[in-house]
Amino acid sequence: MLTFTVTPIDHTRRMESFLRTLMPKASAGYARKLIKSGAAKLNGHAAVPDRFLLVNDSITLKESAATCESIAEKRPVLDILYEDDQIIVANKPPGLPMHQTAEREANLVDLGFSYMSDRGTPCKLYPVNRLDRGTSGAVILAKSSSNAGIYGRHVKETGLDKLYLALVMGVPDNDGGTINVPLDDKESETHYRILLEGEGCSLLEVTPISGRMHQIRRHLELIGHPVMGDKRYNGGEVPGYSGFALHSFRTVLPRPETGPLIVCAPLPQELIDLCTARGIAVDVLLKSVVQLAGE
Repeated sequence: MLTFTVTPIDHTRRMESFLRTLMPKASAGYARKLIKSGAAKLNGHAAVPDRFLLVNDSITLKESAATCESIAEKRPVLDILYEDDQIIVANKPPGLPMHQTAEREANLVDLGFSYMSDRGTPCKLYPVNRLDRGTSGAVILAKSSSNAGIYGRHVKETGLDKLYLALVMGVPDNDGGTINVPLDDKESETHYRILLEGEGCSLLEVTPISGRMHQIRRHLELIGHPVMGDKRYNGGEVPGYSGFALHSFRTVLPRPETGPLIVCAPLPQELIDLCTARGIAVDVLLKSVVQLAGE
């Protein structure tokens, strides 16, 4: 048997995503086949594809030539949290822009195209929703312009149920609240709740109700608790951090045919390290985060 232990960077990842990350060039159905046949087990028991993994979980695979040949030495450059024939939900690292910039630097769309081509499934990827360069976490990419249009209209009409984590400067006076200050002369609403407190900072659970540009970042600055590392909105600078401490953690995408799809994006190591440096213990952080996964 081959045994793998879940680390913090895979905490809250779906079982199927873990296997596909482990074997990125295997066929699309191979991970599900391993799970369905019982060749892949979780903590010694039968598993299901959408089970959220927890740190220190043990995953075992029945050893075979095909499985051993499929396991990659390195993690893939595109972190895929969910994939079907229409969309990909990727975990964007902090500091990576969505599209090509004037500096022609690395970006998520080009990275995705290169990865899909190298994998032997070439296709251009089209963002359905977007994250700021500095923000990390779950983002939806369609595999065709027509699917991008379909999902884009759906998101525009019904919105996305999204939950963010923000490490902010200071601690708000209340345990939580609602910020409804208009932005760009448009009604804007953001809910927040204190999840954990650190040294001179706090980790907030944040839910944007409207979808204005930089809404979370601007609203948190307005209440005097900007996102750490967000220089544009007075969050200061965090040496060594690629972006700023805002992470799109949970996305719920309605699907009329099969019911809602819930995808959680494991925290980037940079955010885990920053929380630790600010006095938030890793085990406490991960325990608090997993409680949000199924809400």
